Amino acid sequence: MSDLVLGISAYYHDSSAALVSDGRPVAAAQEERFTRRRHDSSFPAHAAAYCLDEVGATLADVSAIAYYEDPALKFRRVLATYLGAVPFGLASFRDTLPDWWSSKRRITDVVRRELEGLDRGRVPEILCRRHHESHAASAFFAGPYESAAVLCIDGVGEWATTSIWHGQGTRLKPMAEIRFPHSLGLLYSAFTYFCGFKVDSGEYKLMGLAPYGEPRYADLIRERLIDVKPDGSFRLNMRYFEFLRGQVMTGRGFEKLFGGPRREPEGELTRREFDLAASVQLVTEEVVLELARTARELTGESRLCLAGGVALNCVANGRIVADALFDEVWIQPAAGDAGGALGAALAVAMDRGAGRAHVGTGRDAMSGALLGPEYDDDRIADYLTAAGIPHRRLEPAELAAEVAKSIGAGMVVGWFQGRMEFGPRALGSRSILGDARDPRTQSVMNLKIKFRESFRPFAPSVLAEDAKDFFDLPQDSPYMLVVAPVAEAARLAVDTDDGLTGIDLLKVARSVIPAVTHVDYSARVQTVGPRDNPGYHRLLTALKRETGSSVVVNTSFNVRGEPIVNTPHEAYTCFMRTDIDVLALGGFLLHKSDQPEWKEDLDWRAEVPLD
Repeated sequence: MSDLVLGISAYYHDSSAALVSDGRPVAAAQEERFTRRRHDSSFPAHAAAYCLDEVGATLADVSAIAYYEDPALKFRRVLATYLGAVPFGLASFRDTLPDWWSSKRRITDVVRRELEGLDRGRVPEILCRRHHESHAASAFFAGPYESAAVLCIDGVGEWATTSIWHGQGTRLKPMAEIRFPHSLGLLYSAFTYFCGFKVDSGEYKLMGLAPYGEPRYADLIRERLIDVKPDGSFRLNMRYFEFLRGQVMTGRGFEKLFGGPRREPEGELTRREFDLAASVQLVTEEVVLELARTARELTGESRLCLAGGVALNCVANGRIVADALFDEVWIQPAAGDAGGALGAALAVAMDRGAGRAHVGTGRDAMSGALLGPEYDDDRIADYLTAAGIPHRRLEPAELAAEVAKSIGAGMVVGWFQGRMEFGPRALGSRSILGDARDPRTQSVMNLKIKFRESFRPFAPSVLAEDAKDFFDLPQDSPYMLVVAPVAEAARLAVDTDDGLTGIDLLKVARSVIPAVTHVDYSARVQTVGPRDNPGYHRLLTALKRETGSSVVVNTSFNVRGEPIVNTPHEAYTCFMRTDIDVLALGGFLLHKSDQPEWKEDLDWRAEVPLD
């Protein structure tokens, strides 16, 4: 059997497991997809079991377990932080210390015990890699380049919050780092918190809010909160932040600086929140650009790989691409802590002599990020038949044609096909799709299907060969991690004197694809080629034949507050609980109008144990 390394990320947020075979990712998933607890931080028992089952292996077949950070080093940082904040933060210290003292600092014992509980054979040795090394490994070793600069930016790992690496072959060399508490990720999270969103999950909401505002606080942020040097290195003014002293991000210092208390969660969004989001987004982009320039200078490389939570800031990524700082940029699709499991496994695999065979092909090793569970048509048929769900079975070309016709007619489609995506983005396997040409699609999908805030933009998927007709995108964006301007040729003339502000700006159609055009004429683009997801490519090709456009709204198959669906039962439940019109479940097509009355408390899993 191939040399297998199982990576584990756990106990902070977005726990996951990933399996690497001879240096190639073969399975990976977040624990939340199995437990249905969003951003689940518990031990990824279900995800680990899935990874082993995917290749028919036991733990006895695995040569090593790779944990994504160094718990001893992290414990020293946590302890030093609390001691440095005395007498402030004693309550937080009292609440946190027992957990660290009893388990987290001895994480290898905990991981071994959890894996033994799976009853999947003998547990091999457990190795810990540093947090930013795991991020860097996930970006470079899975990336398509023989050599590259690697930039990792997040909240904090053990001590590092920002790091630059030089990747060559199967080796990563650390070049520079910035240490806690000075963190660009925590600066952004502080504004996320202050604007009333949840830290570690609401940052993308802040990014989506930014185009509604003006960066009128940007100078204040530069003058009072963050001191940025010409090379991109920076220091935070800690008198304005509370995360060293307690369990909140901001306090009175922020309130005095920005004219009042933080917005309450679910409270009304005001001009202040729009402008705060625009301001911190601009400053973040400026710092990221300077760090990228430094990465190029330190390594001499013309290609860049990105990972860490800040690498999910698609607008900042778009600035790097648009400014042509590098010839090519590749971003790990699971850039956050979930991807740390994969990076740790890849780092251990490279140390053990694994290669990077994919580099010679010019492609990355992520298989389109389609590394999660799959349900074939036989299993789906068993589920549908046992549950008495009306359906039709179609050949792949027929399915694509019928779904394309439905989208063209203004219907919303649940699209459940093949292996589930690894990472936060739905990329055409667990997606909800709509007509990008219809200006009503954005509000319908936000309010009646996703049940989420009306200001949130939707992202487009487009055939890679058609992307240039709609977007100013210098390179492919297969993982929906780059924001690009809508092309001038696709824009519509807009009266700028209409007096609209804030969320009312959504009422104006700005392009021929208004459902995916944000108020600043931007879009978070996914380009779709034929190799990694042929079924999705087939659908977009059929959509182009049906409507003349291959652009579709693509949002994740879930409702607000829930993880992306994993199983056929979860897909059907989401279909019936929302205003989704059509469900393409594998090779089967289901229309809402054909379905029996939905009973929320009816659990089909009692009849067919697919979960």
